[in-house]
Amino acid sequence: MNVTVVVGLDQKLPELLRACGAQVVAIEVDDLKALSGPTVQQPDVIVVDARDRSTMPAELSVIKRQHPATGVLVVLRRLDGALVVDAMRAGAGECVAEPITREELSAALARLALQRPAGFRGDVFAVIGAKGGVGATTVAVNVATVLDRLQPSSTLLMDLHPTYGDAAIFLGVEPRFSTLDALENMHRMDGSFLRTLMTQTKSGLNLLASSDHAVSPAVDVARVRSLIDLAANEFRYLVLDVPRADAAVLDSLEAASKVVVVANQDVATIRSAARMAGALEQRYGKDRVSVVISRYDARAEIGQADVERVIGRPVTHLFPNNYDTALASLNNGRPLVLDNHTKLASAFTTFADRLAGRPAERPERGRSTGFLSLVGGRR
Repeated sequence: MNVTVVVGLDQKLPELLRACGAQVVAIEVDDLKALSGPTVQQPDVIVVDARDRSTMPAELSVIKRQHPATGVLVVLRRLDGALVVDAMRAGAGECVAEPITREELSAALARLALQRPAGFRGDVFAVIGAKGGVGATTVAVNVATVLDRLQPSSTLLMDLHPTYGDAAIFLGVEPRFSTLDALENMHRMDGSFLRTLMTQTKSGLNLLASSDHAVSPAVDVARVRSLIDLAANEFRYLVLDVPRADAAVLDSLEAASKVVVVANQDVATIRSAARMAGALEQRYGKDRVSVVISRYDARAEIGQADVERVIGRPVTHLFPNNYDTALASLNNGRPLVLDNHTKLASAFTTFADRLAGRPAERPERGRSTGFLSLVGGRR
């Protein structure tokens, strides 16, 4: 559960909430106004420490009108009738009074979770390379990092490669547990157990990493679906780094809001992207499948229009070629969007904003060369 706590005189409240298993961001009361906009991403619960207040912050009622699914928990010195009524009018679903214990807070958060609208789930974005080495993991890692910066601790990056996936390397971590551990324990899986298997990276992004085991059992479609569904109910954003050659994983993406196929500007990769996008479109629908170009070079012999003619659909985004920067980012284990001083980092940020429904401009179209005329008219 993602919790934003409005701190008062008690600076220990955020730690107490973390002891309940929550992902906590502490803010001042003046920062509540920033959460009241209609398009602002919300935490699961806002906790207000009102023990040093005589009235509730006016912004609470605004937030509840704009975002009725956001839970509100108010901490009071005592359950005084007038204060409780004031809190309820401001949108509080739960009130707790001193002495504050971890058990009481945990129970209140659990009750608020049950009050969330049925069917609530976060957005799921699946990223698949049309061929190996096209930069799909680079896209997944940087997009997930941007999404997590929109709302700290809101995002999980799940590396669905059963073995030897690279997301952990890109993020500079050495996880103890993996996606394989999760799949092998689905019989006892819940949100709390899932979080024990995750690794929190230096940037704050949550990662469920690939396994380093040399041999892994066959992936079960039902288990992958169940794991994705569970994670989508726990996080605002779930980004999947998907292996292109694992049919069971490719058949498990029903929950995905968008399936992104990553291609480069070479004939073999473009043909593979066309086949993959077509197959995914038949299974998941045209509106949910898009193709992007990684390492885009406007001077290349194969232009964007050529790619679009072969794949039979618009290219939705271009990530400019900056191999040296991307390689340095990999070697340092630090997503390049954390140092947003390049066109490539800006392109990742813009793309993530689009996935999250934030306004963004359409990228400039590349030139057409006619180089792919022999293969381009087939669709």
